[in-house]
Amino acid sequence: MNLTLNDRFVKDFVTANEMENFLKKAEDAKQTVLNRNGKGNEFLGWLDLPETISAESLKEIRDTAEQIQSLGSYLVVVGIGGSYLGARAVIEGLSSPFHLLEPNRKGVTILYAGHHLDSDYHSKLLAFLENKDFCVNVISKSGTTTEPAIAFRLLLSLLERKYGKDGVKKRVFSTTDKSKGALKKLSDESGFKTFEIPDDVGGRYSFLTPVGLLPIACSGFQIHQLVEGAKSISKELKENKDPKSNLAIRYAAARNALYSKNKKIEVLVSYHPNLFYTLEWWKQLFGESEGKEGKGIFPASVQFTTDLHSMGQYLQDGERNLFETVIQIESAKSDIYLTEKSDNGDGLNYLAGKTLTEVNHQATLGTLIAHHSGNVPCLELNLKSLSESTMGELMYFFEFSCAISGYMLGVNPFDQPGVEDYKNNMFALLGKKGFEEKRKELLSKLI
Repeated sequence: MNLTLNDRFVKDFVTANEMENFLKKAEDAKQTVLNRNGKGNEFLGWLDLPETISAESLKEIRDTAEQIQSLGSYLVVVGIGGSYLGARAVIEGLSSPFHLLEPNRKGVTILYAGHHLDSDYHSKLLAFLENKDFCVNVISKSGTTTEPAIAFRLLLSLLERKYGKDGVKKRVFSTTDKSKGALKKLSDESGFKTFEIPDDVGGRYSFLTPVGLLPIACSGFQIHQLVEGAKSISKELKENKDPKSNLAIRYAAARNALYSKNKKIEVLVSYHPNLFYTLEWWKQLFGESEGKEGKGIFPASVQFTTDLHSMGQYLQDGERNLFETVIQIESAKSDIYLTEKSDNGDGLNYLAGKTLTEVNHQATLGTLIAHHSGNVPCLELNLKSLSESTMGELMYFFEFSCAISGYMLGVNPFDQPGVEDYKNNMFALLGKKGFEEKRKELLSKLI
């Protein structure tokens, strides 16, 4: 296993007896997950995905990815929330920060649409694609979620104009419900290649379904290694019955113990820019899973050392209602040695002989010590390296931990009833049929 958890900067905030109690609660919650007898148990299909994905399914996804790669340099992934964040977390996590500028890169360039409603963004996207060969992967169980549905309508019109209705058939790939919904109906009528979103897997837990695997494969990454990484940690988390060594139990127990101490905000920290979208995916996973019934740890994120020069002051000296979880990558794919300069004008000769990775690690440690001294508890997640396998481990670990933590809070970790409130208001204000009374009610509040 390539992932470890260190709680040395938490022990001053939670007594040994208190932690024992929360470890027991976390173990009980884990059994609720495995026994499938908790709230929302009909959405536990993600739990066994690493073991149940067939070689035939992976081959079909890889073959489709090769087909997409042969049709042009761009794939537009249309989706919102879990329908794109899991794939984007892996793709950005494994790509060069400058991959869009690199010639002859492997895979296609992934562009994203449908994750917001900004007119300028979509106008510029359509203008950019006007003279490019591209395909679309539209991801939605229903096909009627407003943001992706609008984006897909715009892109489909462009595809039809560029390639004709027959040409569109081989350039649109749907990931949707297996039997129902507007997108499934359109895909069947139009002859689009379709992949299935399992009924028992929610969007934020779907990175190991075609929702995530198809875009990742199109980017040129090895999806079988991603699955193998998730499979290795899945076995460990499920079978390890020792609460003191099971990483998911320890993480869920620590964060809930801190929550009981009025630490209401968890700040996920990365010192690696490649993990920006991993942090974004994590925020949705925990925020949408736990934030209900007036409960839940608020998930926030920062990129260090960058944000130490903007958020660092607040984290060190602000309201003491937060804790940090720091992700550290132990080794870099390539490293830089710092050398001595004769004039030492920048005063950095004391770093001569050290690698940039070592400097980054010491910056991490120095910050951990400082924040701990400032009464901020800190958990440390250490990942050996960034690869398909380790990304699979990290993301499955978070999913499993989130399910445990949600049950510890007493909520359903797999629904999102609060999200419907804004949607219904938006439908009413836009004049959607069936929302006439709601529209009157809302407009009366604005007077």
